[in-house]
Amino acid sequence: MLAYIGKRILQFIPVFIGITLILFFFRAVIPGDPIKLLAGEKAMPDAIYEQIVKANHLDEPLYVQYGYYMNDLLHGDLGTSYQRKTPVIDIFAEKFPYTARLALCAILIEILIGISAGIVSAVKRYSFVDALVTVSTSILISVPVFWLGMLLQMFFGVFLKDATGGAFSLPISGAGGPISSYPTWMHYILPAVALASVSLAYTARVMRSQLLEVLNADYIRTARAKGLSRGAVIVKHALKNAMIPVITFIGIDFGVMMSSAILTETIFNWPGVGYEIFRAIGQRDWPIVMGGVILVVILIMLINLIIDVSYALFDPRIRYGKKAGDE
Repeated sequence: MLAYIGKRILQFIPVFIGITLILFFFRAVIPGDPIKLLAGEKAMPDAIYEQIVKANHLDEPLYVQYGYYMNDLLHGDLGTSYQRKTPVIDIFAEKFPYTARLALCAILIEILIGISAGIVSAVKRYSFVDALVTVSTSILISVPVFWLGMLLQMFFGVFLKDATGGAFSLPISGAGGPISSYPTWMHYILPAVALASVSLAYTARVMRSQLLEVLNADYIRTARAKGLSRGAVIVKHALKNAMIPVITFIGIDFGVMMSSAILTETIFNWPGVGYEIFRAIGQRDWPIVMGGVILVVILIMLINLIIDVSYALFDPRIRYGKKAGDE
């Protein structure tokens, strides 16, 4: 197992280097001078301009800038924001807990509703419930997240507030206070539902298709022939094998939620990593954009490693680090 983990970590190195190279390439080809954006509409003196350029090594060739940046990354330095004059690592240290908590809420919704809907749909195949799950997931996949978010805001934040005098309305903006305070979970409901909507639909579909495939396997027919009840066959024999692709999808999806929360956080004015990256793109604040992307890539790679290791827990046939025929 340790040898397998070591090999996977070594595989992360070329991926990490490739991502940083792509980011530097885009920074070079995308028009716009981030230094001039610091002054806004005011003219910046040449001396100050040159000082900022030299401080950020922007007068060096691109490969030299890349070397400086990689050296800083190895020392845990993601750079300093052009606009805020604040270390990027400090900015994301403040914003990351908001995004992590929102993504966790969305994943819980995806697991509870998506997996349950997929299991019920597979067990009740061709029934009304199966048709309802199929139609509902098709609609969720087709609806853009930003449009669903605005619909949720209109219905729960405006319509219900006017109809019930605010008794059943939900907050439509912000996180409800600092992350260190007692969490106001009402603020998490709408953005978490919007963030989990598409993933929930895919999880239900994957769960349904995998469970149906497993239920048609030979060992399931053998278990039924031995007299096991339908519930015992599904819970003890079918679910473990059917869950492996679902776990893969959910695990990867958690990392994707950490990065694709840009739309959701922007719509709901959520003070997280996604909204911070969105603002930085508009301001050409490249240290924040690159730092945010790199943190998300590292997070996704770590989650993928955890998922691969967890396979052995769900399928005893999987043993890393052992050759075929070893006992």
